[in-house]
Amino acid sequence: MDLIVEQPKLSDADGEDRLSALPDDVLIHILVLVDDAAESARTSILSRRWHRRRLWALLPELNFNFIEHRRIGAALAAHEAPGLGLVFALTKDASPESASAWLPIAARDLYGQIYLEVVVRPEEAEERCGGAIHLPCFDKASCIMLKPGFLRLALPPSGVFARLKDLWLVDFQVAHGQCGLGDLLSSQRCPSLQSLVVRNARGLDSFTIRHDSLLDMELSDLDRLQQLTVVAPALQKLKVCGCFADPPNRDMSAANISAPRLTKLEWTNDYDPSSIQIDIKRMTLLERLNIQLFIQGGLEGDSQHNHYCMMLLRHFGRIHTLDLLITYPTGICTGPYMMEHMPRLPNITYLALCVFAYGHSFGASSFDVLRRCTSAKKLDLYFLPERELEEQTPCPSGCTCDEPPSWRTEELALNCLEEIVILRMRGTEHEVALVQRLFHWATSLKRLKIDFHELIPESKVKELRQLLPSFSRPDVCIDWSDL
Repeated sequence: MDLIVEQPKLSDADGEDRLSALPDDVLIHILVLVDDAAESARTSILSRRWHRRRLWALLPELNFNFIEHRRIGAALAAHEAPGLGLVFALTKDASPESASAWLPIAARDLYGQIYLEVVVRPEEAEERCGGAIHLPCFDKASCIMLKPGFLRLALPPSGVFARLKDLWLVDFQVAHGQCGLGDLLSSQRCPSLQSLVVRNARGLDSFTIRHDSLLDMELSDLDRLQQLTVVAPALQKLKVCGCFADPPNRDMSAANISAPRLTKLEWTNDYDPSSIQIDIKRMTLLERLNIQLFIQGGLEGDSQHNHYCMMLLRHFGRIHTLDLLITYPTGICTGPYMMEHMPRLPNITYLALCVFAYGHSFGASSFDVLRRCTSAKKLDLYFLPERELEEQTPCPSGCTCDEPPSWRTEELALNCLEEIVILRMRGTEHEVALVQRLFHWATSLKRLKIDFHELIPESKVKELRQLLPSFSRPDVCIDWSDL
């Protein structure tokens, strides 16, 4: 409901309190729009009935912005509404004990979403390493999002999260001697769970999840993870990134994944079939695959990483969408080129090519990928530069990033390609050179969409708007609008 509220006039000439004449549901709706529990309480000075009835205590949503845990607990204890749809808490208070005191109060009445973020410096979290935030059982909550700033998190040993559909656990440490994450996330204790995110967890070296209804799962930046078991017959989307950073024990399986209904797999880790067991043969519904490849050997293991990712690609004879992240060294390119064993992918329909170039020329590698995906009808190009727009400097003498240079003149028949989307374009020499060749190769191109980097100068945008159409056929529609 949209409300139009005139500038409050607390009383007229006869002393009438006009705000007090408004019904409670209207006043509560106004207070919800205040979006901060403390500010909502202070508004009681506007009306005698507002003050007498403590209407802020009837709010269905409570937002706490940078408030100490003890004050959050006091507000929740005074809350009188029959239920809570939202508790949002952003705090710099790094006291695990204080957070553990008010979370059970929230769990008692919460039927919707809770978001807790503790903003602390890493050294503060280390100082508090002796205590832990004890997570109670939220039996009625539908969404839990916790970001405790690397404070320790102790999970409840019992209880059923009966209505929980979405769970985010980010930036936390597993409490000493306790890692019941797999038990907590079982079908028995979270029967309604559909979406799970576990990101940047310290102390999580083993994780097993068996769930019958989970649909979407992300595991990211779990660099100490050694053992992963996933048995999820309904799972449709799986993202595993930045895990297994330490070399796993080759005598045992580092990962065992069974998800026969998977439609999207994002795997930006090593893939060694001797230690990573993914039941690929049963993934007949897979439509989208996301992997990372290194262009030239910069670090130990890059070549082996590429080799295993190529093996993963070869398992899929037909796949609708390929998301490919290609990464160059941050310094000079002098190592061996590592893309020559990439298989041909004749049944790709949609190719999303993300490039971390670090100032290098990426035309040769892009050409190499495109000539293996000639059936693609749509191409997305993501340019992923540094945040700041630094002036491009030429590669130092001896850099081999542009080899072989024949891509600038060699023919390539991309006869199926009808649409190209370019994201975060800065207008560098390397970007413009590739776009020019794409216009030449894509003889059936119908539409080009361009999204410029947010920091690109207006003068550069104007220059590109004049230059790029000169490479194109007249019948190609170029869309400059925001994407």
